[in-house]
Amino acid sequence: MDTQQHSAESTQPPAQVTLMQAFWYWLRLGFISFGGPAGQIAIMHHDLVEKKRWISEKRFLHALNYCMVLPGPEAQQLATYIGWLMHRTWGGIIAGVLFVLPSLFILIALSWLYIAFGEVPLVAGLFYGIKPAVTAIVAHAAHRIGSRALRNNVLWAIAAASFVAIFAMNVPFPAIVLGAALIGYIGGRLSPEHFKTGGGHGKANESFGAALIDDDTPTPEHARFCWGGLIKVAVIGGLLWLLPMALLTVNYGWDHTLTQMGWFFTKAALLTFGGAYAVLPYVYQGAVGYYGWLTPMQMIDGLALGETTPGPLIMVVAFVGFIGGYTQALFGAENLFLAGAVAAALVTWFTFLPSFMFILAGGPLVESTHGDMKFTAPLTAITAAVVGVILNLALFFGYHVLWPQGFDGTFDIASAVITLAAVIALFRYKRGVMEVIAACAVAGLIFKMVASL
Repeated sequence: MDTQQHSAESTQPPAQVTLMQAFWYWLRLGFISFGGPAGQIAIMHHDLVEKKRWISEKRFLHALNYCMVLPGPEAQQLATYIGWLMHRTWGGIIAGVLFVLPSLFILIALSWLYIAFGEVPLVAGLFYGIKPAVTAIVAHAAHRIGSRALRNNVLWAIAAASFVAIFAMNVPFPAIVLGAALIGYIGGRLSPEHFKTGGGHGKANESFGAALIDDDTPTPEHARFCWGGLIKVAVIGGLLWLLPMALLTVNYGWDHTLTQMGWFFTKAALLTFGGAYAVLPYVYQGAVGYYGWLTPMQMIDGLALGETTPGPLIMVVAFVGFIGGYTQALFGAENLFLAGAVAAALVTWFTFLPSFMFILAGGPLVESTHGDMKFTAPLTAITAAVVGVILNLALFFGYHVLWPQGFDGTFDIASAVITLAAVIALFRYKRGVMEVIAACAVAGLIFKMVASL
């Protein structure tokens, strides 16, 4: 009886969702979106496709495929897309902002605790164990992405070449992305079978009942493409970037830290193909190597904080901004927290603004067809190159964790043991990132306590 009733109910779409109801859902999602993009997409799929039936499986995957083609955090862009499709522009803005905002406030608070109390033995012990965990997590990310992306010898060769380029030749990450895109563009025409994409996030023919936005639901008026709408979004988005950048330049000058942060993270936002792990080497090259906003060890700690907070992993940029603004005392020694908070908010603005632009401007183009979105050959090559870049990042972290004073210093045996345990937990026993970080943090604390006796 219950099964028949449920079956009958699932043939009818759910009641219309108001913007306020959607607001509360997106706010809740912002606080529970742990697990990286895979976990965040899984949460949205369970809630919006299976449980609430706001959108059908096919339309959900159609939007997801588009978001995965874009640079930027695909889970946040997917939330923005669905919010826009359901409740127009403000729906998309609300969904995208609430996906990020809780994480920003949490990271500002954690960054302040880190920089103010990081030398306290308790905190130092926890981070001593977390650093090896991060090394293992990045290596696991390289393996996970590589196993999905490197499907033939050509893509393996691109990954190997990108690793050599960044590891041995110190080629900038943007140049690697452009080079891979060019190879993919040419290779996709000369040998298209080597640049085909495969896999996916699910089966588009699966149904969980009638949805508000179903397979055959007509495209709403606001989601239909028109040149006037595209130009309007492009102009408004351009002004939202240009005005803050102009104010920073006029008030502080082009070489000021805040101005350079805005410019640097704008470029970073356009290079995040393949997820946050892919752009971290670029952030490291600039924030650590060129600008000196933070140290290599602080970068590792920031990634650890990013892994343990909700929201996109690329939110680690908020940590980078906070540490840079705080340590450089941008507003004077008496306003250190304010400087860090302003810098964190600033880099978050410039990092995520392009994501909103891509969705609000490109969404109508995507909705003009409900056929399968195909990844381009350049994107396939970029994804392969990203694997080599992430592997280099894992080696970079491993070097700083295992030889804290450089190769001339002593080898840190305790860190090596914790790293090995984290690798086994991730690769062999498939444990979650949060579990591994927590266990390694406790192990680091115990070691530091024993060593101090």
